[in-house]
Amino acid sequence: MTPRVITPRNRGFLFLDAHPAGCHRLVADMWEACPAPARVPDGDGPVALVIGSSAGYGLAATVAGLKRAGVRGIAVSFEKAPTERRTATAGWYRTAATAELARAAGRDLVFLNGDAFSDPMKDQVAELLQQRFGGRLDHLVYSVAAPRRTDPGTGATYASVLKPIGGASRTSTLVFDDEGAAEVREVETAPAEGDDIEQTVAVMGGADWARWIDHLAGRGLLAEGFTTAALSYIGSPLTEAIYRKGTIGAAKVHLEATARALDERLGRELGGRAVTSVNGAAVTQSSTAVPGIALYTGLLRGVLGESMVPPVHQLAALWDQLTGAAPLALDEEGRVRLDGWELADAVQAATTDTVTGLADLDWFRAEVQRLYGFAVPGVDYAAPVATDVPWPTPTA
Repeated sequence: MTPRVITPRNRGFLFLDAHPAGCHRLVADMWEACPAPARVPDGDGPVALVIGSSAGYGLAATVAGLKRAGVRGIAVSFEKAPTERRTATAGWYRTAATAELARAAGRDLVFLNGDAFSDPMKDQVAELLQQRFGGRLDHLVYSVAAPRRTDPGTGATYASVLKPIGGASRTSTLVFDDEGAAEVREVETAPAEGDDIEQTVAVMGGADWARWIDHLAGRGLLAEGFTTAALSYIGSPLTEAIYRKGTIGAAKVHLEATARALDERLGRELGGRAVTSVNGAAVTQSSTAVPGIALYTGLLRGVLGESMVPPVHQLAALWDQLTGAAPLALDEEGRVRLDGWELADAVQAATTDTVTGLADLDWFRAEVQRLYGFAVPGVDYAAPVATDVPWPTPTA
């Protein structure tokens, strides 16, 4: 394909194209921001699997795993290739950039593109672990946010919804028009009805995470001391009606119950651990879809400024705990908590008391653009750029 100048075209929070050079620079900046290794890993480094590796906290987990923990292994995501009319998805370009960093660091990381919910993907991962990585897996990080899931066992397809439970919810939320201008609006979200809760739990709960563990354990691929973490979020009282106390919150409760069951099983069978990792607020492609989260994150930035802890720093701390470089620090529910900076009393009090006009809307708008490779410092957006970037293939 002929290189071309790519300009941002959006419909609200969604952008129709992504900028390859901007996505590449974004990942490089994330690598630079990640703390240096806590310790040099033994040998070739631990074998890890990151499911949902191309965006948000899953991308941070992949980058931090490579740099901070020296992992090798497999990264799974689901992205669209470029066409004559459209660029690839931003995650496609971020994956290509991450693969370059892995090669430069001398880490054997294989990137797979496909449906993580499917059994064929689980089989492909199992075969790779057996053939390329000595038939053992030390760590698994699960970070999947999806609107729907087909259960491989039953063939049933479930769709998740973002609704409160028990009654409608009114909240202030942030809206972008097609020109990129932001405004605060009051919206009302109707409550869950019918099987909305069950459908959301089936997509975003712990069922697929447990299925991955079952699948790999059944092939004898989990190493002694194997650790796994599913990434989660709790958030503020400002967002709890639509989030923690809503349908997505019910899914998170199921995820945490799954963690406890897996932890008991892995401890008994392998001396291993399973936890949920509760991360702090960040601007991600999935979080922008939640009513109120966008405005809340802008308020949080207005209160904290540069003191907000970026995802790659949080995930570096998680890798320290998963690999034993730091003690596994759990709350009373058995969760790793990486959100203390966000939920500190002083921060929450200031966020709650802050009027919406003090939210950092310009910062939030730029962060949303950066998700797609735009508004990244140091990138020449007037220059033509090649969009036909190949999916990374493993070296022999």
